[in-house]
Amino acid sequence: MLVRTIGKIYLVGAGPGDPTLLTLRGKACLEQADVILYDYLANPVLLDLAPPSAERIYVGRRGRGTYQDQAEVNRLLIENARAGKTVVRLKGGDPFVFGRGGEEAEAIAAAGLPFEVVPGVTSAVAVPAYAGIPVTHRILASTVAIATGHEDPAKGSDTLEWSRLATTNGTLVFLMGLKNLPSIVGHLVSEGKSPDTPVALIRWGTRPRQQTLVGTLADIVQKAQEQELEPPTVIVVGAVVRLRAQLNWFETRPLFGKRVLVTRPHEQAPELSTLLTGYGAEPVELPTIELLPPESWGEMDEAIAEIKRYHCLVFTSVNGVEPFMARLCHHGLDSRALGGLRICCIGPRTAQELRRYGLRADLVPAEFQAEGLIDAMKAAGVAGQRVLIPRAAVAREFLPDELRALGCDVRVVTAYRTTLPAMDRSALFEVFGARGLDVITFTSSSTVLNFTKLFDNRADRQKLTERAAVACIGPITAKTAVEEGFSVAIMPAENTVPALVEAIVQHVSQKN
Repeated sequence: MLVRTIGKIYLVGAGPGDPTLLTLRGKACLEQADVILYDYLANPVLLDLAPPSAERIYVGRRGRGTYQDQAEVNRLLIENARAGKTVVRLKGGDPFVFGRGGEEAEAIAAAGLPFEVVPGVTSAVAVPAYAGIPVTHRILASTVAIATGHEDPAKGSDTLEWSRLATTNGTLVFLMGLKNLPSIVGHLVSEGKSPDTPVALIRWGTRPRQQTLVGTLADIVQKAQEQELEPPTVIVVGAVVRLRAQLNWFETRPLFGKRVLVTRPHEQAPELSTLLTGYGAEPVELPTIELLPPESWGEMDEAIAEIKRYHCLVFTSVNGVEPFMARLCHHGLDSRALGGLRICCIGPRTAQELRRYGLRADLVPAEFQAEGLIDAMKAAGVAGQRVLIPRAAVAREFLPDELRALGCDVRVVTAYRTTLPAMDRSALFEVFGARGLDVITFTSSSTVLNFTKLFDNRADRQKLTERAAVACIGPITAKTAVEEGFSVAIMPAENTVPALVEAIVQHVSQKN
């Protein structure tokens, strides 16, 4: 057995803030990490890529707050690597662009430890791009200079060559410079830069809460003070800033800046979150459902043992497909065991999940709920047939009852259970936070009912949710929401996640 006596350190660039801008190599490093030391500017969402057992240590630095001692950061890196651990130093942007990555690499090398540098997308380029500002342009800017806006006080004097920076015809990008904005502007103007030169201040660039303030060297300091702009902010100086009026693609998306609560189970939340992000929203995931296996597989095993006696197999949720197919495999069977059965799915997403196993649904109703499914099954002539329904332990009895009314021999077996996930009550209130929520989404009656259980009483819930529009995936979910005291503002014509997102977009667009 190979025993690892020494670890390795990865200096990983986390990118500018948008988690999808992390490199593939960075993702691979996080997935094998034993310890992660992360910065203030590294999106905390990226920590979810690491194993649950990985130790997460915050060593952040904030422009107007207290600073973590660099020697202590170096000590933690070296100490953990010497203990045989895989250590990821997760740094905002790129490790070697004003991120002290060079200093940390020097310390690691001096300690004789193996390390790897994983470059990241630097905020100096990505943040202006998300504000609609290209840092170079064939006509407007053939060069770009990246400078720190906050020099190390230990230097004792300003070492930036302001005369050269002021006389360049290209673009200037200052990182970490908001606190010193008056000084930066003063130096540039005094060295000959025109006061009419365009300037952009971009706060929290590439994130859904991005804020861009545009002015000139003559008025940008006053504008920043009036807006009470805070770090982290990237400063862009040059003619390319004028292109923002035409190229502003990120902040003009229909859901830009909107915070949308996603209550789906953890495994399914990414589908909805990804669609929302594409429209500019900030998804806030708060799963109100946890999927669990049945307390016993006995019923399912009995049904699988006699699978050939059934005429129809019905999936009423995407959640039922995987456990049923997994149990089939457990008994040494595969999709061939379902030959001759008519397979019915309540909607296209469930049918899509089925195709992962090489199976195509024979029947998907036009109306994606139990009422639509029973109408389609009636039309397909299932009367008197034997029907197997793997589903949640607790569900509506409409479908089984209607099928039995048609003379069908119906067997319902538990494929999964749902429960309310364990949750820190303080985390719940952090979700709403000072900025609140703009939309709350419910994709099933269970998400509604479990969401209400998070609150001590209806008054507390209404106080926190009153300004948020409630979006329900379909009429059954909406009915449950109304019964629980919600006013449903958004419901798509089609019971699918993409249609739900489109309905949210339409609702927000109409309000604006």
